[in-house]
Amino acid sequence: MIELGALSSLRAVDTYGSVVAAADALGFTPSAVSQQVKRLERQTGVPLLERVGRGVILTDHGRHLVDAGSRLLAELEEVESTLHRRAGTVGGHLRLAAFSTAVRGLVAPVVRELREAHPDLTVSLTEREPWDTVDLVARGQADLGVVHRWGDLPIEVPDHLEAVVVAHDLAEVVVRTDHRLATRDHVTPADLVDEQWVATPEGTICRQWLTRMYAGTGQLPRIAHTSMEFDSHLALVRAGLGIALVPRLGRQPLGDELVGVPARDPEPTRDVIAVHRRSMADSPAVRVVLAGLTR
Repeated sequence: MIELGALSSLRAVDTYGSVVAAADALGFTPSAVSQQVKRLERQTGVPLLERVGRGVILTDHGRHLVDAGSRLLAELEEVESTLHRRAGTVGGHLRLAAFSTAVRGLVAPVVRELREAHPDLTVSLTEREPWDTVDLVARGQADLGVVHRWGDLPIEVPDHLEAVVVAHDLAEVVVRTDHRLATRDHVTPADLVDEQWVATPEGTICRQWLTRMYAGTGQLPRIAHTSMEFDSHLALVRAGLGIALVPRLGRQPLGDELVGVPARDPEPTRDVIAVHRRSMADSPAVRVVLAGLTR
C-alpha cells in the first residue's frame, strides 16, 4: 500500500526541485524525505527519482505517480472537508498566508475572534507577497491565502483554486500637512508628475499600480526612496523626503503631520481576495474564516 506521507514527499521533491528544498518546505530533514522516497520505491518496485548533476528529477514512473497521486490527495482532502462539514465541527489546524497590510488590518482581528468562538481551531499565519501566497496555496503548503488585486492589474489564480472577494480597499496619496497638495479635495496624475515618491520595489503590485497611474502623462513616477513597508513610507513622508501612495487597510494613524488626499482618474482601489483549493470548499474551518474576513 502506498503511504500518503511518502507520496507527499515525492510530490514536494518534484515541486521544489531537490530533496533539500522539499525538506525545507515540508519541515522535515533531508534524510527523512530521502527515506520516504526510498520506501516508496520499495513499495512500488520501480525507480522514482534519477540523479542529474547535483540535483534529481522524476523518472517516467515517478511522474505518473505524482500526477495520479496529486489527484488522489486532492480527493482525500475533499473527503476530509466533507466529513468535517457533516459532523458540524470547526477545528483542526488551518495554515493562512496573507500580505502585510491584510495581516494587520484584517486577518489578525478575525483570527482573534475565531479563537474565542472556535477554541478547537488553530490558525497559523505567514506573511507573504500575493504571488507567493497563491503559489503556497496551489502547492498545498497553505490552506487559505489572502491576496490583493489593484484595478485591472491581473493576478493569476490556477484553475484548482477558488477565489472570493472579501473586501475592497482604497489607497490615498499621503503628504505632509504643509505640502502644496494637502488642502486639495483630490488629486490627479497631472498634479503629481513633478513629485518625488516613496514607493515599494520594482516588480511589486503596488509599484505597478503607481506606474499605471501615470499612463497618459508621458512620464514615469520619480522614485526617490524604495521600501517594502508602508509604515516606513509614512516615516519618510513625515520627514519631508517625498510623498507616498498608501492603502487604508492596516495603515497606522497619520497623526497631525500627515494627510491622505484621494486620487482620481484613476482611483487607486484594490480587491482583497481569499483563495483556497476547491477540494477544501466544504471545510468548516475554511468557511468560518471566509465569513470572518468578509464581515
